[in-house]
Amino acid sequence: MVTGPAVAEGLWAWTPGPGLAPAPERTAGGRLLVADSWLLREGRVRAYARHQERFSRSCGDCGGPEPRRLTAFWQDVTAALPRTGEWFPRVELAAGSLELRLLLRPAPPLGTGVRLWAAGQSDPRTVPRRKGPDLDTLARVRRRATGEGAEEAVLIARSGTVLESATAGVLWWEDDTLCLPPPRLPVLPSVTAGLVQERALRSGLRVAHRERTVAELDGREVWLVNALHGIRPVTGWAGRPMRVPPAERAGEWRIWLDSLMEPLPAD
Repeated sequence: MVTGPAVAEGLWAWTPGPGLAPAPERTAGGRLLVADSWLLREGRVRAYARHQERFSRSCGDCGGPEPRRLTAFWQDVTAALPRTGEWFPRVELAAGSLELRLLLRPAPPLGTGVRLWAAGQSDPRTVPRRKGPDLDTLARVRRRATGEGAEEAVLIARSGTVLESATAGVLWWEDDTLCLPPPRLPVLPSVTAGLVQERALRSGLRVAHRERTVAELDGREVWLVNALHGIRPVTGWAGRPMRVPPAERAGEWRIWLDSLMEPLPAD
């Protein structure tokens, strides 16, 4: 049982009452019904409540634990998370057993830019609006992109419309308009993209949902956004000749996004 901040990395299984305890080795791996993750830096996190809400909503969508059990799980997770160091925790709902788990892992090196595979990977996901079931499939997509000299791959609809990347939302600028794919398309509800969109609207900037192919992003300032890296402007494309303008806006927006990091709740 975890009685204080758990600084040891690894997989922790949760049960009501006892709380979090190291998971048996046999429970590691396997298909996930739901997953959610975020950057944790020196006990500070961005939009923690939104990650909790998305995870809990996704659990409800697939017949997961009842709300009271999820609330107790999150209380134990919050108490167990380390307050020092840089981490990339992931909460999980396992398929079959419906076991709630915490995967505590160090944060990987963070990027300030990203090279994107422009070939356009047909969307292979089975449940695109819920993070978890397709993580292994998306990891294979990223490995394929790496083999093509990129760090990330663009997922596209059958029509050729850009959806998102294997691990991040895709945003871009058309003149002074912040653009993103229409929400009716099969895209994950990104916490970070939501924060960026809200700031743009508060600042009086125009926000538009537009359908674009990869080729139509040529010469645009394109961002990948997620909870780990924040905002990463696309600094290069692999697979086709694409112009990359200077990322004039990204620096200031990255500073703003970093400013949203807040201490974990006390309980």
